[in-house]
Amino acid sequence: MSAVAGLALVLEALAVQHPQAREGAPAALQDLSLHIRPGEHVAVIGPSGAGKTSLLHALACALAPTHGRLLLDGQDPWALSPSALRELRARLFLAPQTPPLPPRQRVVTAVLAARLPRMSLWASLASLVRPIGAPDAHAALERFDLGDKLWERVDRLSGGERQRVGLARALLSPAALWLIDEPLSALDPARASQALRSITDAATERGVTLVASLHQVDLALSSFPRILGLRDGRLAFDLPAAEVDPERLARLYASFEHELQGAGLPASPDGPPVRTVIRC
Repeated sequence: MSAVAGLALVLEALAVQHPQAREGAPAALQDLSLHIRPGEHVAVIGPSGAGKTSLLHALACALAPTHGRLLLDGQDPWALSPSALRELRARLFLAPQTPPLPPRQRVVTAVLAARLPRMSLWASLASLVRPIGAPDAHAALERFDLGDKLWERVDRLSGGERQRVGLARALLSPAALWLIDEPLSALDPARASQALRSITDAATERGVTLVASLHQVDLALSSFPRILGLRDGRLAFDLPAAEVDPERLARLYASFEHELQGAGLPASPDGPPVRTVIRC
């Protein structure tokens, strides 16, 4: 697809509470302020329960702020009319950790579903019978080594293959903001590295803004120029990847050290790649 102008994101003292949260529970996100420039690539790291998924859902206009403000290209989504909000959401693409792929659906249809926000009702219905744009879907899948799965049913894919299909959908989306939530949890290290490289390369080619939450700290540091560290719903740090050192990571993951075992820092510019176990 042709290049697009990435969205600019502004969070001003943002707080978010899940609708199902028990009374008195702390907010999922608290007093979060940051700016993300159009076309910027940002990784979000932090221990379980830090608020990474909540942040992505807030950016996707799926969770309304309970305090503060979110601006997407200068627009407050929650101040828009319903039709304007739908139009804004059509410029966003959220890839959840477990892609919502109907089991009996063919992979080609699942990937092409990314185009639905810009398709008419009749075109979308016709595409269910005779997929419109199958060559484009095949090209997207090829970037994740899944070209041979184009006509497979989703329920015949492994968990890792489903995750990669979910990422391939982003490449066909008309969105200007890609929100990718833990996309590598079912992939082995080689596949994870290849998949992340494919999505970051595609985001660069398209000019979209990319925000991804990652459990693999080493890949986050080696693949993204900017790192957000979240803990307990708050921003612990917002730094260039080169400034995120083992001591800072140890503080971020205190009491969650097991989530860092085997997670390495990228190689220094002078040396070969190393995998350092970070201990507290």
